[in-house]
Amino acid sequence: MYTLVRGVPRDYAEAATWFSKGADQGHAEAQTNLGVAYARGEGVPQGNVRAYMWFSPPKTSENLKIEAKDMTPAQIAEAQKLAREWKAKKN
Repeated sequence: MYTLVRGVPRDYAEAATWFSKGADQGHAEAQTNLGVAYARGEGVPQGNVRAYMWFSPPKTSENLKIEAKDMTPAQIAEAQKLAREWKAKKN
């Protein structure tokens, strides 16, 4: 809603807040949207590691490939570690 401008002013930070809440509850679409927000730096600091991390839980392989092409192996390893830690915390 906050990114699509349906009845409210566009507010990427507010959208990222709501995506984060949904992502933390395990909603795949919210996780993907949060990954996109990090990839673009919309409402959150731009960061490939966080983008990759949020693309990992729902296994959106196309998004993972897109992010990985601009990342070092160390950044990918860090993103995978963050995703594993997040999953362990949620389980």
